[in-house]
Amino acid sequence: MDDDGGCQIPREPDRASKSPKQGESLAAGLYLVATPIGNAADISLRALRVLAGVDAIACEDTRVTAKLLAIHNLSRPLLRYDEHTARRSGPALLQRIADGQRIALVSDAGTPLVSDPGARLVRECLEAGLVVHAIPGPSAVTTALMLSGLPPEPFLFTGFLAERGPARRRQLAELAGVPATLVLLESPRRLAACLTDMADVLGPRQAAVARELTKLFEEVRRGPLAELAEHYRTAGTPKGEVTLVVGPPPPAPPVDDDEADRLLIDALRDASPRDAAASVAQATGLPRRILYARAIALRDKRR
Repeated sequence: MDDDGGCQIPREPDRASKSPKQGESLAAGLYLVATPIGNAADISLRALRVLAGVDAIACEDTRVTAKLLAIHNLSRPLLRYDEHTARRSGPALLQRIADGQRIALVSDAGTPLVSDPGARLVRECLEAGLVVHAIPGPSAVTTALMLSGLPPEPFLFTGFLAERGPARRRQLAELAGVPATLVLLESPRRLAACLTDMADVLGPRQAAVARELTKLFEEVRRGPLAELAEHYRTAGTPKGEVTLVVGPPPPAPPVDDDEADRLLIDALRDASPRDAAASVAQATGLPRRILYARAIALRDKRR
């Protein structure tokens, strides 16, 4: 949990974690600056100070970043850095930082590295021994989680799922047993299909669809996955960026040893011990490893 309030406990920071303080000039390095996800007023004073003090700003879309700077009466050189240009422009950015320049990295909205290509540049900077600073701020992930009304911890952020249905359903099947609230990003045009797959694979879980977060037409629609899927099938493609929050799986009902044995014996009639253990584990939530050992014992007892 982030905790920016209260007193700050002094500590001796290492070289990679030192950050400039108010009134100081910026040191050379890469500055990861979080920018608003919608409302331009959400940018922090520290982020504005850093953006005003760097030598250049690397960004996904120079038009988007230029608009944000203009709103706050700032003007800095802008350099394109996205998934298409990262391989080509990364070395030049590293050299500028090595030469003593201050470079900010921003995404079009929110916190850099969260579903954008900034992780590559950070890794390359660290491998080259260059300093990286984080300037925290807005994030669609945590904003949607706060507004969802679903358990905030633990949660798992999974980014975007696969675009096509079969691959998406396979991913959802892998996530089905994770005992955490899921937070995902999705395209508005795939929203109804994604919610339908979620309802089929994850079952009757509560969820929230958050869109246009912090903007004028912000909306958070909450309900069971199946109801949300039906709503967006009927209403059509919504506008704006979408963040999905899906509640954790319900706790498995208690199963005693005799009931587990009965289920395993039934499954062993048509399946191997491994497959029998897997099916009973899925039905009961009991550990597959323990069920497998019990299935072996039951099979051997029947021989």
